[in-house]
Amino acid sequence: MSLLQSSLFAGVFTGFAVISGLALADGPANTVPLLPKYKQECAACHTPYPAGMLPAGSWKRVMAGLNKHYGTDASMDEASVREISAWLGANAGTYKRVSEEPPQDRITQSAWFLRKHNAREVAPEVWKRASVGSASNCVACHTNAAQGNFNERDIRIPK
Repeated sequence: MSLLQSSLFAGVFTGFAVISGLALADGPANTVPLLPKYKQECAACHTPYPAGMLPAGSWKRVMAGLNKHYGTDASMDEASVREISAWLGANAGTYKRVSEEPPQDRITQSAWFLRKHNAREVAPEVWKRASVGSASNCVACHTNAAQGNFNERDIRIPK
């Protein structure tokens, strides 16, 4: 291989590595640290879902409807709403697979979630187990979900 070919190969390889890194940086595998106020307010009741799991429009509607948050009154003071809303908006999913707004702004109804949790990957009866309860109970199977880590290596399907 000539010096020119080696340089070209190295440049192309570096370019792919940078592009791949950018793609990962914009995906759920690379989550931003949870805002302490978000963790305090939201994780008190459910898994603190990474902001990148929904697009900004969905988070805006979720935060605007806290008085009827999926059947529960999750109202909080205006300063907390502003702080959490700003953080969610700034860190919302913008990459291709999360760009759509799912039905009812539910992560579990998004196309990417349904693809990852299809019947071949997760048998329908798994969702009915008392140890799981529902698709929104991420921590039942994703052992590090509370830290925003949904790596497939850390999945443990409970009995």
